[in-house]
Amino acid sequence: MHARQYDPDLTPPWKRSGPVPEVPAEPDLVVEEVTTGFCGAVIRCEAGTVTLEDRFGKHRVFPLEPRGFLLEGTVVTLVRPSAAAPSRPARTASGSIAVPQARARVARAGRIYVEGRHDAELVERVWGDDLRIEGVVVEYLEGIDDLPSIVAEFAPAADARLGVLVDHLVPGSKESRIAASVTDAHVLVVGHPYIDVWEAVKPSSVGIRSWPAVPRGQDWKTGVCRALGWPQNTGAAWQHILSRVHSYKDLEPELLGRVEELIDFVTAPEGS
Repeated sequence: MHARQYDPDLTPPWKRSGPVPEVPAEPDLVVEEVTTGFCGAVIRCEAGTVTLEDRFGKHRVFPLEPRGFLLEGTVVTLVRPSAAAPSRPARTASGSIAVPQARARVARAGRIYVEGRHDAELVERVWGDDLRIEGVVVEYLEGIDDLPSIVAEFAPAADARLGVLVDHLVPGSKESRIAASVTDAHVLVVGHPYIDVWEAVKPSSVGIRSWPAVPRGQDWKTGVCRALGWPQNTGAAWQHILSRVHSYKDLEPELLGRVEELIDFVTAPEGS
């Protein structure tokens, strides 16, 4: 039996002397800070510091110290990216690769309908660049009680598909019964589980711990403002919420997936 060989140097790898690779702190690079174990993607690198964002949206600022980070388990020294370094492709707020100097496409016959103005503004904030390139117009309805007649008036066809985004589309709800009554093959009705599209914005992005529960019978938006101690002006509250949305990272997956699904449906080639 051979005796095990142990490394007599018990110093942690990140504290040992000697050269380590220098890695530019490019946006989206995922690293782990050695002393705290905080793991996140680079979102900003300034003189002497780097800001990381973890998967929960939490931000931490760390100094750019030698041997200060782990990259795929290897100790590295993060350095500020060179201005001459090739940049990654720019991305839209939805995460798609941006098309520089792209012109808006002539609007196609297909449309996406959403329930209200706030829904439309949120979709525009995150997917506006994508929609203009695809030539998709988003229009808002005042509720979906008359959805079957609205669909009939639109007269959907293979070259004019209609996508509809519904709030609070959960089993047994009024919204689910209305959505089920639309059976046209050229119409796709999808929805998110939230009472209002406000809830589709991550609480952490708005600076709150969670969206409050509002008792039945109360206006939901007014109840939210009251519970959070905000002025009971729902228009101003929404503008505050919308101002905190910068990209798809600020939205819940339940909304992201549904909007992407609608865009794919409306822009699909005829016959698909």
